[in-house]
Amino acid sequence: MKLPADPAVAAVFAACPPPVRPRLLDLRRLIIETAAGLPEVGPLQEALRWGDPAYLTPHSRSGSPIRINRRKSSPTGYAMYFQCQTTLVETFRTLFGKELRLEGNRAILFDLHEPPASRETLAFCIEAALTYHARKKRG
Repeated sequence: MKLPADPAVAAVFAACPPPVRPRLLDLRRLIIETAAGLPEVGPLQEALRWGDPAYLTPHSRSGSPIRINRRKSSPTGYAMYFQCQTTLVETFRTLFGKELRLEGNRAILFDLHEPPASRETLAFCIEAALTYHARKKRG
């Protein structure tokens, strides 16, 4: 799946400190790859939300937005954000509480000085977000 280029999103990635930028681009790639393997998600949209690159499912409305960006409070930190009104982070805490560093009900936190979570775990979290509303409708 190839996303249309959004100059505003590209500018956010370009403004990230060089050590953090490749990690964010890896997360971006994993979000796109995961979405491509989920036919029910349909086309993914990349846009800025609250100044962060965000990944939306506007056509299918199957998912809850995912945002990624560096953490302004930490020069080596970055995060994947989810809507705090969902149960996503609560679910991640139950399933992966020992593997993931979570913030409240809204984010998975990462740091350059810590080993990243496994791609499988992150892909599970991404899939859960991209299909959140579709799963709620199914019961």
